Amino acid sequence: MSVELSTSGKVLRATSVSAGYDGRAIVHEIDVEATPGKVVSVVGPNGSGKSTLLKSLVGVVPVLAGTVTVGDTEITNLAPERIAMLGVGYVPQIDDVFPPLSVKENLEIGGYLLPRHDVASQIEAVLEFFPRLRTMMSRKAGKLSGGERKMLAMGRVLMLSPSVLVLDEPTANLAPLVATQLLEEYIRGFADHGSTVLLVEQRAKAALRISDWTCVLSGGRVVLSGAPRDLENNPLFVESFLGGGAARA
Repeated sequence: MSVELSTSGKVLRATSVSAGYDGRAIVHEIDVEATPGKVVSVVGPNGSGKSTLLKSLVGVVPVLAGTVTVGDTEITNLAPERIAMLGVGYVPQIDDVFPPLSVKENLEIGGYLLPRHDVASQIEAVLEFFPRLRTMMSRKAGKLSGGERKMLAMGRVLMLSPSVLVLDEPTANLAPLVATQLLEEYIRGFADHGSTVLLVEQRAKAALRISDWTCVLSGGRVVLSGAPRDLENNPLFVESFLGGGAARA
């Protein structure tokens, strides 16, 4: 992966964030900070508020209290388009590509804020990062495999060279080997190339392997946080999130 697709990363910080729907908070007083060159993961049981938290950071769900900043700029409750312009790329769990459109058309849409003469060169940069997509440019996104589709979803976001990547359960419904490649080669690679990565992941063990810091949500609140090595030695974390069927490798 020799192509740089991002500018230098920026700090993404949530301070005492409560967020939810119709004025009712789903997540409460969340503090989380993601920094350049690092992967910060958010794990927890279904219904703990992980996706709501991410959506609040990128303007999809209202922040009811607290602040969100990227670099020195407050982005609390800005429109998603404005947040994207400020360098925050968001890949949702679902509806992450336009199925009726081709791979090329999806990438072109991802570059909608770029000058027209820069779109082709940025597509080329994305294809160097995801070479598997190069042979699929005319294929409809709806015909891609799960792993190929997620590569396209991330590639579409990378068209704007975000300094921060916010990823919501990128391995959902993927085969284990494909999920491992996506996490260890690509998502860890984003951070190693200087981007800031905030990741919600259902596979807690796999998330810990690529993370520099992990937050554990339960009931809409952070109940544990720390370096993966410390969490793996925490009996409460092991029993709740690494034992039995609570987490997949």
